[in-house]
Amino acid sequence: MAVRQTTPATASVSNPMMDKKKGERPLDGYRVLEMGQLLAGPFAASVLGYFGAEVIKIEPPGSGDPIRTWRVMKDGVSLWWHSLGRNKKSVTIDLRTPRGRKIARELALKSDILIENFRPGTLEKWGLGPADLWKDNPGLIYGRISGYGQDGPYAAKPGFASVCEGLGGLRYVNGFPGEAPVRPNLSIGDTLGGIHCVLGVLLACIQRAKDPQRRGQVIDASLYESVFNLMEGVVPEYSGAGVVREPSGSTLTGIVPTNTYKCRDGKFVIIGGNGDSIYKRLMEAIGRTDLGEDPRMANNAGRVVHEKELDAAIGAWTSSLDSARVLDVLEKAVVPSGPIYSVVDMLKDPHFNARGLFEEVQVNGEALKIPAMMPFLSATPGRTDWPGATVGQHNDEVLGELLGYSSDERQTLSRDGVI
Repeated sequence: MAVRQTTPATASVSNPMMDKKKGERPLDGYRVLEMGQLLAGPFAASVLGYFGAEVIKIEPPGSGDPIRTWRVMKDGVSLWWHSLGRNKKSVTIDLRTPRGRKIARELALKSDILIENFRPGTLEKWGLGPADLWKDNPGLIYGRISGYGQDGPYAAKPGFASVCEGLGGLRYVNGFPGEAPVRPNLSIGDTLGGIHCVLGVLLACIQRAKDPQRRGQVIDASLYESVFNLMEGVVPEYSGAGVVREPSGSTLTGIVPTNTYKCRDGKFVIIGGNGDSIYKRLMEAIGRTDLGEDPRMANNAGRVVHEKELDAAIGAWTSSLDSARVLDVLEKAVVPSGPIYSVVDMLKDPHFNARGLFEEVQVNGEALKIPAMMPFLSATPGRTDWPGATVGQHNDEVLGELLGYSSDERQTLSRDGVI
């Protein structure tokens, strides 16, 4: 086994709403079979598990999900894994083998929800597609995440989040005019795809509960369409007026003033003074009442024309003060503003901690903070019951107790590399 044993742990949660209610969660009683790897599918299953579903994660024997060895490692395991793998029962099954696929089918027939993010057609090729499973489990809700959707001319293309963020339009508007589009140091497309899949799964659960026959359905979530869903008014703006939303650097096209400004201490702050009354308060706070009273800038349309002049005035003021002083002045003036946080800042911030955004788990006897998952529910909040399991940690429980495979049968399957 490539990873060390992880000590099972119950999260220590600082959120008062969570502390009040350690029991019931909205997805208690649901069983989810996760057949995916890396990020989009596993993230969707993590959300469902956080809110009470029993999640059984199928992983390749030996190495497990590749995410276990991604990015920052400690004791041979990705620290990210302890967050992404929370509340999941790890079962090793080689889906490339007939016996492995038979076991996966047995698990699917005992599940309410299946989450997968293979390339379209893969599970059909293995006899594990929706039509194959609905014959014996018609209520199965089948969540599928892919780069480009299950059909259409791009369906068979490999779909990484980076590429799909470009196709979905996000990269086009992100960056500075005339320069290469930039990428935040996160896999946004994968996470968005997972969130959209969860939304679809929950809607399908509601519909199944209303259906006298309690039939399941397929959720077809794609990465590029999940990104496209964020694109605000770009389609009607182009369709109705021929206007193409272009990259705008640190500003927002047509809304002034809203920008990122450098302070004397080298830190940046974000200021949004684009409401008419807010704008006047901002100008008074920075000592430019002349601009606040200028009739040319009384509304947003006028301010757009004079954007450079306004940004220069605000920038001159912020550059004369340290960031803490800038934010203090603007807070007293009731002008929306804030710092740009790193994870170091987040962990120190009293509001993050008061809201319970961090949970503490034990991994190999050491405390590790992982992020809570949103949203917070007042009566039945989610929680972390244990961090990511070791590869195949729950083989005996799931294959033995749930499916009824004897110890000898499990040993044979393990010896043959099936589990």
